[in-house]
Amino acid sequence: MNFQLLATDSAARAGTITTAHGTIETPIFMPVGTQATVKGLTPEMVRGVGAQIILGNTYHLTLRPGDELIRDLGGLHAFMNWPHPILTDSGGFQVFSLAEKRKITDHGATFHSHLDGRLLELTPEKAVEIQQNLGSDIAMVLDECPPADASPEVMRNAIRRSIHWAERCRAHHTHPTQAQFAIVQGGLDLDLRAECAEALIPMDFPGYALGGFSVGEKPEEMHAALPACAALLPANKPRYLMGVGRPQDLLIAVAAGIDLFDCVMPTRSGRNALAFTDTGKVKIRNAKHKRDPAPLMSGCDCDCCRNTSRAYLHHLFNAGEMLGPMLLSLHNLAYYLKLMREARMAIVEGRYAEYVKCCEAGWVLVE
Repeated sequence: MNFQLLATDSAARAGTITTAHGTIETPIFMPVGTQATVKGLTPEMVRGVGAQIILGNTYHLTLRPGDELIRDLGGLHAFMNWPHPILTDSGGFQVFSLAEKRKITDHGATFHSHLDGRLLELTPEKAVEIQQNLGSDIAMVLDECPPADASPEVMRNAIRRSIHWAERCRAHHTHPTQAQFAIVQGGLDLDLRAECAEALIPMDFPGYALGGFSVGEKPEEMHAALPACAALLPANKPRYLMGVGRPQDLLIAVAAGIDLFDCVMPTRSGRNALAFTDTGKVKIRNAKHKRDPAPLMSGCDCDCCRNTSRAYLHHLFNAGEMLGPMLLSLHNLAYYLKLMREARMAIVEGRYAEYVKCCEAGWVLVE
């Protein structure tokens, strides 16, 4: 993997990440394909709205269909017919989100499968092996993601364990074309974040992520912490903010110097009849849209906006037709990716702050 920083505007950055499966222009949003699919959309649809890289999930794919099966069928790119870059997370978020189903020690995390209750042990070494079988371009180390309200003792122990696990992941990794990213934890405590970063940076990972945000803290608390946290990460390597978030969160994080993002929000919102537009959020089930012949968002060239009206989308959701969630998911991804393209252009042209103000002025709740 090769990262090039091409332009900056204050802390905001525009660059490229070159992988074995293509070059990614940053800043970029990664659609989430947890189980080898971006829910409700074909790979051609996802690529058609400008996606350059998608995300898969170690925990879910090893449970079903199995990482060895995927390996035997040519790896995740071939299995899901996505010949472009893929990032896989390590299962670390499941250490957080499935807390009631797991036991965690310094050796690793043991889960009871949410599917059938069978036992799964996820160690740093196992997380590396699964992701090497999947063949992703970027693989995340296994970490422990503590909740935002964790006690100082729990937070400090999670950092200690995450550093130890990163060392084991680094030592076990052998895939020649797969880049491994480390994850900096520490919640809203900048001293703990700095301590974690200072331990991970000498390990010289190809990229670094900020984990442990959007796990219970207030958005304004995350926004306040991001500039100092991003500045802890090496300037010559990609910076990834995991699991965040809303359009305004992405723009604030770009201003802080973040390059990569992922979140289920655009597709999950689409499945629940909520669309993101230049003038705010649209709740397409609302009665005001029943007779509206206008497109969801004027000027958007996605298939949803070019070929359907708000009235038709309103009908699809009220009728329980699967096409409604598909079209809104497609539009929301198109909107997020448009936001990143425009942000990149604004950085290159030295007007990023103006661009953010313009976006914020347009985001009124239209419903």
